[in-house]
Amino acid sequence: MSSDIRVYDFARPSLISKERKRALDAMYSVLAKSVELWLASRVRGHIELTLEGVDQQSYGEFALSMTPPCAAYVYDVQDSGTQVVIDFGQEFAFFLVERLLGANGPPVVQQRPLTPLERMLVRIAADKVAEQLQEIWQDHVPLDLQMSRFESVPDMIQAANRQDPVLVGRILVCATGVESVLTICVPFAALEKFFSGAALERSTLRRATGPRHDGERVLVQEQVRGARLAVAVRTSSFTLPMSEISRLVPGASIMTGLDPEPEATIYIEERARFTAAIGRSGRHLAARILDAFDDAQRSAATPQAKVTYDMENGEAKVGAAPGAVAPDTLGPL
Repeated sequence: MSSDIRVYDFARPSLISKERKRALDAMYSVLAKSVELWLASRVRGHIELTLEGVDQQSYGEFALSMTPPCAAYVYDVQDSGTQVVIDFGQEFAFFLVERLLGANGPPVVQQRPLTPLERMLVRIAADKVAEQLQEIWQDHVPLDLQMSRFESVPDMIQAANRQDPVLVGRILVCATGVESVLTICVPFAALEKFFSGAALERSTLRRATGPRHDGERVLVQEQVRGARLAVAVRTSSFTLPMSEISRLVPGASIMTGLDPEPEATIYIEERARFTAAIGRSGRHLAARILDAFDDAQRSAATPQAKVTYDMENGEAKVGAAPGAVAPDTLGPL
């Protein structure tokens, strides 16, 4: 897919404004550093926690991103009917187990679920993360988190419906012999007061009413497909000496030196998209698509400027081509 095309999911609109995104990044950065300071005194070695990002996903996408066996702790959000998931990942989980038991050096990561004893050790860190999560949200949405259970199989967690929007914070963990990700998943339903209530209501309504959602989708598709875009067909450029340009008058002919049937470039909204052959269809000019431009070809195909001549004032002007500078008068010839 072209790099200048961005996919927009009309069925799952973004619920995070730019202002909210900046606030979330700041909040979760504070959480990362608070947990880092707490861990530094307990693992007896260098450890660094850095926020990778806070993003909106569907719960299904979050579940698919977890690698089994996982090390996920599920917390109930009291009085909301929702659940928070904190996943440590295998590398970070085994690192904590060994360091909390007094070992040094890189951990031995085993591809198996944590034992009951190991779960109890990692839960010490999970409870601290949950505590800090409550703290960063306390001024916005009080979260009363109560430990529910541990899960090692992502499909068994089922903390929300697969299509429900969730807020996923990812924190990169770097320590001796370990590079892992600590993931925190909070359903949007638990954060309703922080985000736009209207946006959440629209999203919930679309999920709850299938026929209406289908009707809205058809309407949006019709509007998008019916939009009219500016299309231009341009043949190859050529040069003329200024002495010839200065002699141009209405009715004069210009010898272009071009092939009588040259290939042309088709521009859509001032962006080069296709090459085409120029011909006729009935009494009208037509263009037959020959090939499509890739990103590099599209950039190279955008002309930088063109020289035009003002017959009335006797001035040559540099005209702005797509992506070029604005017109500038060169002066009388």
